[in-house]
Amino acid sequence: MGITQPETVPEPKYWHLKTVLSEALDSEFAVGEILPNERELAARFGVARATLRQALEQLELEGRLQRRRGVGTTVAPPRTVVAVGDGERSWPGGGPEIWQPVDSAEAQPPHAVARALGVPSDDPVHVVRRIRRSHGQPVAAELLYVPAATLPATAALGTLAGAARARAVLRELQRLPLDGQDRSVELGSARADDAKKLDRLPGAPVLLVTTRYFAGGGTAAVSVATYRADTCRLTFGDTGGPGMQLLAG
Repeated sequence: MGITQPETVPEPKYWHLKTVLSEALDSEFAVGEILPNERELAARFGVARATLRQALEQLELEGRLQRRRGVGTTVAPPRTVVAVGDGERSWPGGGPEIWQPVDSAEAQPPHAVARALGVPSDDPVHVVRRIRRSHGQPVAAELLYVPAATLPATAALGTLAGAARARAVLRELQRLPLDGQDRSVELGSARADDAKKLDRLPGAPVLLVTTRYFAGGGTAAVSVATYRADTCRLTFGDTGGPGMQLLAG
């Protein structure tokens, strides 16, 4: 049986149309603008509607388009820079307020997080939930795990709830001298709760950014941030500091 060489395989029609549509988005449409309906687009580019749908689906996967119920297909907003390299050295909530605190409660951490923190998995820890938005839309959800031993002076937390409690945990964390931090990025699938927060379907591709914060000779906190993979891309280079950056749209 012969093997077909990649260069001899013709480009699928929908893929070529995707390139043409992408150029049109750059030159003819503004962010948030609603595209013409499928019938008009198919007639303009001289393709079947099935071919058009494939091209639109690919552009949606790449984060160029967004489909909104009751609105239609719109042009996605530009991507924003989120540093995840060595250039950023601060506690969560210590820099510009790009994350919105949602709530905080005591809960048992996942086994992998407990191992990273060096605590028994049945020991409750402070769990802070935060959300990040871009152009009014959620692009990432974070769970920050902080052992009680990291924040010994938190008796007043029992009188707080919701976002106020989350901010109080972050304030106490920022009082500690930060020794350093490290990050890892991996591809994953959205769990049901994350999918709901990020307006995605369960199982949709996401990027998991795990950050360990070090203080007092050990791991003081662990953050697990879930980014929508359809609006994120990774770049490597020297932009404000050596290391890696994550671009989220």
